[in-house]
Amino acid sequence: MIWLLSVIFGMTMLVSCSGESARVNTGELRRADQTGSASIEFAPPSPETIPGSQLGEQIRLGYQIVVNTQEYAKPYVGNRLNCTNCHLDGGLNPNAASFVGLAAVYPEYRTRNARVNTLADRVNECFERSLNGRALPPDSSKLQAVVAYITWLSHGVPQGAALPWRGLQGIDSRRPLDPVNGKKVFANKCAFCHGSDGLGTMAAPPVWGPQSYSIAAGMARVSVAAAFIKSNMPRTWGWTLSDDDAYDVAAFINAQPRPDFPGKANDWPKGGKPADSPY
Repeated sequence: MIWLLSVIFGMTMLVSCSGESARVNTGELRRADQTGSASIEFAPPSPETIPGSQLGEQIRLGYQIVVNTQEYAKPYVGNRLNCTNCHLDGGLNPNAASFVGLAAVYPEYRTRNARVNTLADRVNECFERSLNGRALPPDSSKLQAVVAYITWLSHGVPQGAALPWRGLQGIDSRRPLDPVNGKKVFANKCAFCHGSDGLGTMAAPPVWGPQSYSIAAGMARVSVAAAFIKSNMPRTWGWTLSDDDAYDVAAFINAQPRPDFPGKANDWPKGGKPADSPY
């Protein structure tokens, strides 16, 4: 229990005290209010609410799979990433595609595959695209554990609720992308942890190359990578880059080689492809 208590305590302090959470919530809450949806507070459940049952064991296993994917789900991973490399702090960080409340928005129609997706479908999409691996079987105890963990983190959030912190806070570049500047920003701000070759170190994961996310991952879109970089990078120093610099370094990173995804030809069969899709 201590492992999760420490994480949630840290995230509670982040949500209540940091300027980062305020940046995330303000604009998004305003948009939620304009659509008539009630504002939802970012409030991860207490670890004391994990039941002392088989379900509780599933939740704990789900957490371990998220933070130690390389160890707990290695047969389904094709690179050196863990889920928590994008969903920071085990999915508890409101600035980094948090899992909190996420179970309440599924099932959900997605234009990328033009069908209604379950939460399990979405988890497997990350395994296939971001982790460059393969889908967990529908009856897999590991898939059920990740779903159980996310569902537990969504306790108390009404079905279909608009989550102010969902995904990433989008930013806009005010000028054309400048990958040359992005290369300089990477060298000055990112290379110390990710390596000058972008292939990762003991401190941080690879951001390009064969062990990084695939071309079909969400992070392979410049707008998504820029939003993540802006609010989270350098680690513990989020919000220190300008919007333009965040876009430039995202453009530089995503211009580098990375794994292909053969199934990409089937994406957006009914239209709706984002303008910055790399394929």
